[in-house]
Amino acid sequence: SRESVVKMGPGESRQSSGGNALNRLAVVTDSTCDLDREEAKKNGISIVPLYVTHRESVYRDTIDITSSEFYPLLKDRDELPKTSQPSPEDFARVYREILNSANEIISIHISGGLSSTVEAARRAAESVGPGRIHVVDSKFLTFAMSFQALEAVSLAIKGIPTHQILSLLTQLREKTEMLFTLDTMEYLHRGGRIGKVKSLMGTILGIKPVVRVEDGVYIPHGKARSLKQALVSMVEFLGRKFGRQKVIAAVGQGQGAEYAAKLTDMVKKTLNLAGEPYRFEVGPVIGVHTGPGTIGLAVRPAKYC
Repeated sequence: SRESVVKMGPGESRQSSGGNALNRLAVVTDSTCDLDREEAKKNGISIVPLYVTHRESVYRDTIDITSSEFYPLLKDRDELPKTSQPSPEDFARVYREILNSANEIISIHISGGLSSTVEAARRAAESVGPGRIHVVDSKFLTFAMSFQALEAVSLAIKGIPTHQILSLLTQLREKTEMLFTLDTMEYLHRGGRIGKVKSLMGTILGIKPVVRVEDGVYIPHGKARSLKQALVSMVEFLGRKFGRQKVIAAVGQGQGAEYAAKLTDMVKKTLNLAGEPYRFEVGPVIGVHTGPGTIGLAVRPAKYC
């Protein structure tokens, strides 16, 4: 049911990781962040789910349906799953509860170029707490968006003022890179998310597209003759981009664990990592549009300002 929206407890979880700092400022995101729910809980981040619909069933993303339960649905050639954003009331319920204990909220969401989620959040913010709820278009998705949510928590714990956090998140966003490769363009095409990468459609069978997220939309980055070559091109590009700068990386996959492990090894050898790369699984809502066999990589500078 769309009525049963889940939240990562705004009370207890914020207190456990940030004490008074996160009672002053709470962080909200949506389920397309692909942040592990335990990691979200540890950091006091509230997650509002999007929805996946298949035939007569409506599922809350990552709550009513897991990635392992979702991907088999893509084999239904007669009716692919569909996605929908949370309603403004979904957000409003979360915001009202959080504002019982927090003074302000920063709410960070999937790019407005890919989803109307951020607009629903803005409408809810205006109705619930104008001036107290700051809605941010991440201009990204999956873990490139999680980077911003995790950074907002870190800055809040340090006592950085809200207006300054918002400015710093803009700087972080401008210096973050995200690329991914797909086993097939079919799902982007059928889901209506093809956008500027349509130029990659007419490739011969077996060519793997490399897609970059830029200014909140997908753009073509290149083509490779194999998945391994696609991964090499992604890592080489990021190696040129960041050089020896210390970075934080996240490697994700949707039904592609073997290649994600290979990508992780390549990232460790090429980039100057500040720590172990995050690992994430591409969730159902994003998986509807990317399909099985997707491998992604998000990278941000450890120091960005």
